[in-house]
Amino acid sequence: MEYSHRYSVYPTQEVAAELEYHIDVHRQAYNYTLYEYAHVDADNIGSAYKHHSRLPSWRDEFPVFSEVNSKALQRTVTRFYQNLSNLSDQKANGNKVGKLTWKSPREFQSMTYSQSGFELKNTSGRHATLWLSKIGDIKIRYHRNIPDEADIKEVTAKKETTGDWFVSFGLETDEDDLPEKPDVDSLNASNSVGVDLGILNYIHTSDGKTVDWLDLEDEYERLRREQRKLSRREQGSNNYEKQRKQVAKVKRHIRRKVLDYQHKVTTWLVREYDAVFVEDLDVKGMLEYKADLYGCHVVQVEAAGTTKECASCGVETAKPIWVREHSCPSCGFECDRDANVAMNVLQRGFSELGLGWPEDTPVETALPTDTTSVSAKRVCRGSLDRLSDEV
Repeated sequence: MEYSHRYSVYPTQEVAAELEYHIDVHRQAYNYTLYEYAHVDADNIGSAYKHHSRLPSWRDEFPVFSEVNSKALQRTVTRFYQNLSNLSDQKANGNKVGKLTWKSPREFQSMTYSQSGFELKNTSGRHATLWLSKIGDIKIRYHRNIPDEADIKEVTAKKETTGDWFVSFGLETDEDDLPEKPDVDSLNASNSVGVDLGILNYIHTSDGKTVDWLDLEDEYERLRREQRKLSRREQGSNNYEKQRKQVAKVKRHIRRKVLDYQHKVTTWLVREYDAVFVEDLDVKGMLEYKADLYGCHVVQVEAAGTTKECASCGVETAKPIWVREHSCPSCGFECDRDANVAMNVLQRGFSELGLGWPEDTPVETALPTDTTSVSAKRVCRGSLDRLSDEV
């Protein structure tokens, strides 16, 4: 299984200058790959593997390409063909796509070391050191450990629009080292959960728990202030560029806070339950790889009709968005609107697994009529105390 961990890094001025130089060389290599793809005989190119064989002649003709790590240079060529493949996939899906173009310095701000040319060391505390071939040592804020069973396959260094630096470790864990998932036949309503992305709450679960929305009002107010300042700066001036970076930092802070919250909530779910059933949520991909890491089943169900359908009797009743309570005119079952959806998701999840109606359903116990609010603070600090090093 493949996944990644991301960390803040703090290069010295000298190392940061080296990183920027190497990234620019890789940008030139990417653009030259595009040039050769358009002008060289197709028998000699056409795939990343074939194009890699041209790199020795590149280094002979352009000595600048000898100044960067050879494996990283191969990875840049592969990056071009991956982008080309992504365009082909989008076109095959009926999307209107353009063509790959040359990258400007602003558009190309990362490079990847693959297989070799890097070493992670001094990982005993909250700080570590990353060594990159032909660049040197870089200090890392090592806020979570890389699992002992995971192998580091590649390292990507990236400079954000804010001017800050990050590295991402591409990790791979052998399937035999992952925890075994519970037997499907052992699943029931007490160890499984349906999840609905709510309106008044962030999520609502089929067993009556709700998780609050993350409070970002202060962050958005700060963003509005910084954007107003930017609007008063003259475009192209030094002050405009400084303020643009300030706006970018606030936006990045918000993105990271939301992502961190999503990580904590999804980790809580896969640790708390043996099976998690969801609709088409944005965090589904995040749930799936964590499910493998923690030994949990994650199943996506069809979303259509979960709001209208009664979790008790199955009769559909249309409800405007402002109606927050479910009250079935057929059987009389009443509960929170989002709780009803979550229970429908749970039932559909069991059907997807071929298990039929889950035993001891929340409908039968009437648990969701009195929901339990799980605050953001509890999710992040209470039941997830152990996650500070892992998420």
